[in-house]
Amino acid sequence: MMKLKLFGITLALSFSLVLTGCGGYEAEEEQDNGNAGDETANLGEELEYTITGIEPGAGAMGLAQTTLEEYENLEGWEVLESSTAGMMTELGEAINNEEPIIVVGWNPHYMFAEYDLKYLEDPKGTFGEEENINTITRMGLEEDMPSAYEILDRFNWEVEDMEGIMLEAQDVSMEEAASAWVEDNQDKVNEWTEGVEPVDGKEIELVLTPWDSERASGEVMKLVLEEQGFQVTLTPVDPAIVFQAIANGEADASLAPWLPITHGSFYEDYKEDIVDLGPNLQGTIIGLTVPEYMDIDSIEDLQPKE
Repeated sequence: MMKLKLFGITLALSFSLVLTGCGGYEAEEEQDNGNAGDETANLGEELEYTITGIEPGAGAMGLAQTTLEEYENLEGWEVLESSTAGMMTELGEAINNEEPIIVVGWNPHYMFAEYDLKYLEDPKGTFGEEENINTITRMGLEEDMPSAYEILDRFNWEVEDMEGIMLEAQDVSMEEAASAWVEDNQDKVNEWTEGVEPVDGKEIELVLTPWDSERASGEVMKLVLEEQGFQVTLTPVDPAIVFQAIANGEADASLAPWLPITHGSFYEDYKEDIVDLGPNLQGTIIGLTVPEYMDIDSIEDLQPKE
């Protein structure tokens, strides 16, 4: 099997989001004159008209940029590139100080288990509706590795399963968190593997994006396939390379594509050269996200930069 070289990704370091006001968000609300327009105008000034983003290669960042272009009231706003870890640091610091912040958020992610958050309503639908995470394989995998293909085809779990591993992985390694989940969910794992013929050291390579959600599914599948005798390589790459590697036969399968919106353009480019096994997880969401204590409910509530 042709090995895919690890695609180097430079993840931006976390950055500081400068806030112009003094004191916490709650204190500023007490001083508010009650005018909703003034509130949201002041919010934009406090945030310097910036939204805290993640890695520039993430599909969610492209959707966030489209949102800025489609909403006239977001004129003058920008999405700052960061990393997932950097965004979480900024979010945690803001919440600890009860200060305003807007981030690019998504489910599944442990942020929703750790903090009390809400999505801003998206009347124009620029972030799309709920999505799925699909399993894709290279052409010919069913014939070359029928046991692996069967397990991959059966693989299906819930948002809560993935988020549980991601939250656990804040205290232990992702490998340990995935192992604990597999041990605690043998009934579900058995549904994926029942009747599958074991192999003896067959090599298989899974490509995934480097986000925690896909690391969680990748580590779980690695353990499941290893129990069936496979030697598994997990290779994190940029989203575009996920599809390219599968289409070119450089890798065998991926559990990472978010469809139909987030990775939809890549899917359209390569759909004739891959096998789509359908959703392995349903109900993913992407959107602009704020702490519950912020008195704002919709993207349309934000004011343009003067």
